[in-house]
Amino acid sequence: MSVVQTSEPAPREHGLRRQLTAGQMAMVAVGGSIGTGLLLGSAAAIEAAGPAVILTFGLAAFITWTVTLALGELASRHPAAGAFRLYGELYLNEWAGFLSGAGYWAAIAISIGAEMVASATYMAFWFPAVPALAWVALASLLLLGVNVLSVRAFGRFEYWFAMIKVAVIVAFIMVGAGLLLGGGTSPQYTAHGGLFPNGGLATLLALPFALYTFAGVEFVAVTSGESRSTQEVASAVRLTFATLTMVYLGAIVVLTGVMPWNHAGVSESPFVTVFRTVRIPGASHVMNFVVLTAALSGANAALYSASRTLFSLARNGWAPAALGRLNRAGSPTRAVIVSSFPIVLALALERWAPQEAFVSILNAALFGLLLSWLVSLASHVRFRRAASARELAALPMRSPLGAAGSAIGFVLVLLAIVKTWWDSPFAFVSGVVYLLILNAAYLLLRKSHRQRTVAR
Repeated sequence: MSVVQTSEPAPREHGLRRQLTAGQMAMVAVGGSIGTGLLLGSAAAIEAAGPAVILTFGLAAFITWTVTLALGELASRHPAAGAFRLYGELYLNEWAGFLSGAGYWAAIAISIGAEMVASATYMAFWFPAVPALAWVALASLLLLGVNVLSVRAFGRFEYWFAMIKVAVIVAFIMVGAGLLLGGGTSPQYTAHGGLFPNGGLATLLALPFALYTFAGVEFVAVTSGESRSTQEVASAVRLTFATLTMVYLGAIVVLTGVMPWNHAGVSESPFVTVFRTVRIPGASHVMNFVVLTAALSGANAALYSASRTLFSLARNGWAPAALGRLNRAGSPTRAVIVSSFPIVLALALERWAPQEAFVSILNAALFGLLLSWLVSLASHVRFRRAASARELAALPMRSPLGAAGSAIGFVLVLLAIVKTWWDSPFAFVSGVVYLLILNAAYLLLRKSHRQRTVAR
């Protein structure tokens, strides 16, 4: 198999503006990651594994590292909003490309609903009497408005939106570390049943939640189609992974040290719980503002990523052609609107099943996200085998792990999926249904896709 000789965005994605800097691309990815997964979902992980969740996050960081390195090489070689779909089609086959592209679009769009549910939870901290539906509706209008702007304006907005939560979480880590090291609070790592209160295997039970917190690192690949250069892509990939690893591992170490693991829950962010526990005046209000900002930023980045993925699907014949049109600012307005459909799901869940809303949406989104990781890792293995030494030397970013690292990552992600299905019948059923729907869609769209492709 020959390697496609291109470092330009996919030709069928013409019209997108190449205006994003490395810092903006990284903050879009960080903004998409540091949201509900860490700030609210970490509670579910801590409940499952106890203090040993630190090991869970360490394993999740390693898995994410293999994915990041693979995406870094592929995105710098093939910068495109289509990302996973393009990699799958180039190095595997049409079917794999469709499953990863359409599956990722649906999953990341669904995650917007999780962020909306989280936003309503955070607002209830201040305004318990106001219906959650009102906050979801208000936040939705804000997100739609930002995402129809030019990509330069969007990048600046998301950069500062994400920077707020990064700065405050770093401050949280420093304050927590000071409390632990200075004797301001007793370390809770072994205070309630030891390091493994739920058994050693519980660390694996929490792995899906930990992986979900890292979901968003792949946003760098999606933004590559609007990057200023391939060098910017390489820099953004390195910056994204370094930032997320520092923030996630630092935050989890502090959380499990300051807060008793059996006090975690998904009714409020454990970060807010910690500040209230250590009785820092007003700190819980500040932190609640930060986690609210984080949820909105995560939803904002997810809507961007979902709309660009749908735009690429439309331009390549896998979705209605109208969704591939751009407004004068270079934004796919119709793809943005269609990708916001999970907001309706969030509204419905808040109305009829608010207690189960967060976990239900998370389970529905996780499999689609991991599917895109699997295809990207497999594509990278094929890419590495096909590329010559000269082609690899010319890449702006090279993976020190090579094809072997992606193969290891592929196996670990696959095991994480199997473990999730084994532990949760709901996750198994939803995953199988997800695959059946995607395969049915592929069979229905395959003929029209090929006709539209030939016509071009």
